[in-house]
Amino acid sequence: MRLEAVTRAYGDVTALREVTWSFPRGGLTAVMGPSGSGKSTFLHCASGLDRPTSGSVRIGEVDLGTLKEARLTRLRRERIGFVFQAFNLIPSMSVEQNVTLPLRLAGRDPDPARVAAILRRVGLAERAGHRPSELSGGQQQRAAIARALITEPEVVFADEPTGALDPRTARDVLRLLREAVDVSGQTVVLVTHDPLAAAWADSAVFLSEGRVVDELTAPTVEQLLRRWETL
Repeated sequence: MRLEAVTRAYGDVTALREVTWSFPRGGLTAVMGPSGSGKSTFLHCASGLDRPTSGSVRIGEVDLGTLKEARLTRLRRERIGFVFQAFNLIPSMSVEQNVTLPLRLAGRDPDPARVAAILRRVGLAERAGHRPSELSGGQQQRAAIARALITEPEVVFADEPTGALDPRTARDVLRLLREAVDVSGQTVVLVTHDPLAAAWADSAVFLSEGRVVDELTAPTVEQLLRRWETL
């Protein structure tokens, strides 16, 4: 995935300023920055949820800016997975129904063996028939990760996925995202303000005032904290 000179302006406010960046296939990249640095706008433009004012975003050989809305929606459904802080599970559906929703929206019949395997992978095999209200926060986030992975997407965007979780549960969620990279070869982009979460990444990219200002490779918590203090 590559962003080339991406700028996003909302009226008089410019949230991203000519950002050029590539994300390696099969890597976990943390995107960090203070409030107002452009992290959410970066994620929205990179994932096709929003369109840049100028510049281009490519996933593989596809320029997202050339796609009409219906084709862009289909690409997001088939090639991109999303994990959000608020889980975004449908309350009236069971865990299994939530997890298989992207497949059914795409007109694909879920493979029972595949569904069972991914529920086991996230530790929810015994909770498949439960609704979100019957789950803990960590279980809901694991269900959201299973939903993001069920279509075997090329890229998974995780927006503050541990922000509402206690440290132990957050570690379990981050381990699942790490496994998506190490075991399945997927690309994960983790937007976070938490150095403990970013330390799971292969690299950390820092945004400030809508620009990429630094990158740390194989970052440690101490390195991340020191760099954060200078933003």
